[in-house]
Amino acid sequence: MTELLEVKNLSVSFETDQGEVQAVRDVSFTLRPGETLAIVGESGCGKSALCKSIMKLLPASARIKSGSICVNGVEISGYREREMQKLRGKLFSMVLQDPLTALNPTMSVGAQIAEAVRVHQPKISREAMHDRVLELMRLVEIDRAQELMNLYPYSFSGGMRQRCVLAIALAGSPAILFADEPTTALDVTIQAQILKLLRDIQQELGMASVLVTHDLGVAAQAAERFGEVIINDISAGELDPAMPATAARLGVPYIIMHMKGDPQTMQTLTDYRSDIVTEVCGYFGRRVAELTAAGIRRGNIVLDPGFGFAKTLEQNYELLAGLHKLCALGFPVLAGMSRKSMIYRALDASPADALAGTVALGWEALRQGATVLRVHDVREAADTVRLFGLYEQNRKQA
Repeated sequence: MTELLEVKNLSVSFETDQGEVQAVRDVSFTLRPGETLAIVGESGCGKSALCKSIMKLLPASARIKSGSICVNGVEISGYREREMQKLRGKLFSMVLQDPLTALNPTMSVGAQIAEAVRVHQPKISREAMHDRVLELMRLVEIDRAQELMNLYPYSFSGGMRQRCVLAIALAGSPAILFADEPTTALDVTIQAQILKLLRDIQQELGMASVLVTHDLGVAAQAAERFGEVIINDISAGELDPAMPATAARLGVPYIIMHMKGDPQTMQTLTDYRSDIVTEVCGYFGRRVAELTAAGIRRGNIVLDPGFGFAKTLEQNYELLAGLHKLCALGFPVLAGMSRKSMIYRALDASPADALAGTVALGWEALRQGATVLRVHDVREAADTVRLFGLYEQNRKQA
């Protein structure tokens, strides 16, 4: 089957007062006609930026650094704004994350839907426009459409506002619908209704859709395929108890468990026999037991000591001292590295001292058995390797 949308090695960055921030790094995926693809990840990981970069809806401070975006085999990553305007609405459209801010509070919902229709059909008559607005409102299951079309957004509930935003997105009969967290802030019942509505509309119109969410349960209900998922910071107390089984069913490649730079947590883990995972006490132990019982291999559960969270230099070295014991448990252990590391922020160290300390800790972590090195980009990886080489050379000379 021909790929409707193909994204290859897409990287997007933002220029800020603090320097360049990479929001999307080397992302690739494909989407076929009529298919639903879920992009799943934690808040702030770049899911929305990925979708907006495809539609060229990013602010002026953002730029696509590399990669390609092909629609029906046509490369569009180099398209200018005038060319993109011809694609938006007809080829792809987007349901934004917060319907209350997406809607104009000074216009009735009917007028806003009509405005979207006129963009794509500038010569439409007033009568046909009225009929099309009612058709779209009924398509998204807004009852009493004739009566409600004259009301303003504040008159609607969250679920009803989401339906209005969906009607606007469907005004141009798009081939691809990007749904950015369409169930955020909705209760469970309304959430299920919106997901069912999206499925029904997709089947009726033959659309493909990209569902952006941080909720694995929502993704499991709605999508046929999933982008690569990394569940980060599963130590959060409000974590859904069903997550381990859901993660295993979705084929989550890695789960990162954070220790937040707490040496006592490290000691709690390393005090237990390496061959009895279920006896690792405390919250981490319960989560590990649940994950392994759900079918996630121990080798896919990455333990992060959290050097960056330690409040003092001494705490970092306490973490380092217990790291080889942690590795003996059989889990991959992560050593985070960054040229902009915050490890030494509590020490008011100079940038040079902070970098030197970061390199020393990262290098020693790898020497103690850490198996995963996290860096932010290719340049940073190259810098890290170079710095490690210099550090080891200095150690030998000393």
